[in-house]
Amino acid sequence: MTFEQLRTFLWVARLGGFRKASDRLHLSQPAVSTRISNLEDELDAKLFERGPGELVLTKKGQQLLTYAEQLLFVEEEIKYRVANPAETEGLFRIGASETIAQAWLPNFIQSLSERFPRVNIDLTVDISLNLRTAILERRFDLAFLMGPVSEYTVKNVALPHFDLHWFKAKELGDVNLSEVPIISYASQTRPYRELTSELAHRVGPKSRVFSSASLSASLKMIAAGIAVGPYPRILAARHLEANEVEEFDPGFDLPPLEFTASFLAEPRSFLIENSAEIAREVAVEWHKTHGS
Repeated sequence: MTFEQLRTFLWVARLGGFRKASDRLHLSQPAVSTRISNLEDELDAKLFERGPGELVLTKKGQQLLTYAEQLLFVEEEIKYRVANPAETEGLFRIGASETIAQAWLPNFIQSLSERFPRVNIDLTVDISLNLRTAILERRFDLAFLMGPVSEYTVKNVALPHFDLHWFKAKELGDVNLSEVPIISYASQTRPYRELTSELAHRVGPKSRVFSSASLSASLKMIAAGIAVGPYPRILAARHLEANEVEEFDPGFDLPPLEFTASFLAEPRSFLIENSAEIAREVAVEWHKTHGS
């Protein structure tokens, strides 16, 4: 019996199938099947039954799962306490919101590469709703999103927040929110929901709200005088420097954007846990220099 067999068994059990486990472990499906078959031969026990749509653990499989989790936890502890981080290797899948991508994400990638020089990074930038789904489906190892993710299986590390500032085109003049369109984040996001709720209370039904998943496109629309909107200052930095947009006060504030580094708590991974802490340290340092 080997750690590789137990790790393969663990992921087949957690994901409910050989194909999903092969994707997660970056192995061929026959290789996964062979490891499970050899493990069953070694233990002289059947570990899975074919259920409707996915594999189901047998009673022996359920017993082994408990031991496998304990053994692999000890393996992670050994790596964390004893092993040299520079020897860690593999593919690390990261998801990030566009706000983070335009702020401190490059600093994080650099720090991560220096700490774990043999780890390959696969980076995806997307809206927080999609990042949350991907974490729960184990398609990402770590995600920087508007959190926290309210699932007992997910651990959330709090990151510094971003204040929202209102921007308009430089030549636009005084802004009446009942006349000028307001542009915000994608419609299935917390900032959009909080904005529309506040506008309904303060402006009424006359307010027009556009939504866009592309924050860079939204700022270009603001710079062109098509709309106004609340965004983190870092997103508008280029347009501010070009003297295309300016801040204005609409008479009320919106809640800041709260972000977390979120990942599945089990099975434990010293790479993921350390990376989340590196992200927190990098983000705190970045905000000290750039503000929120």
